[in-house]
Amino acid sequence: MTKITKPNEVKRDWIVIDASGKRFGRMLTEVATLLRGKHKPNYTPNVDCGDYVVIINASKAEFTGANKAEQKLYHRHSGYFGSVKSEKFGDLLANNPVKLYKLAVRGMLPKTKLGKDMIKKLKVYAGSEHPHTAQIAKEGK
Repeated sequence: MTKITKPNEVKRDWIVIDASGKRFGRMLTEVATLLRGKHKPNYTPNVDCGDYVVIINASKAEFTGANKAEQKLYHRHSGYFGSVKSEKFGDLLANNPVKLYKLAVRGMLPKTKLGKDMIKKLKVYAGSEHPHTAQIAKEGK
């Protein structure tokens, strides 16, 4: 018989991932798996089983594609006519790397309330310092 995990039985770890020298997309697929909890043997699809993930040195990740910084655009829309706002990938990386990481990971998580709870466990910092040193953290891949 399969054991179904209850939300109060979930044990969460804190995992620190250093982004310097890592490929952006490859690293974020691992982060999405950790946030979702698919790496655990007691994974249940309808329960948030994932761990907390802290990404440090977010601005030092490697990106493929020669012209990606100028050509890739991120769009947002308020719902009113003519209100589409676009932002270049390079500008977003320079000004707000936290938003860039959260947008990329959010696309890999479920589009439900469960996904909104999972994305709250992602903490991104541009530098090497983070305020989560009090939690017992494991080093990520």
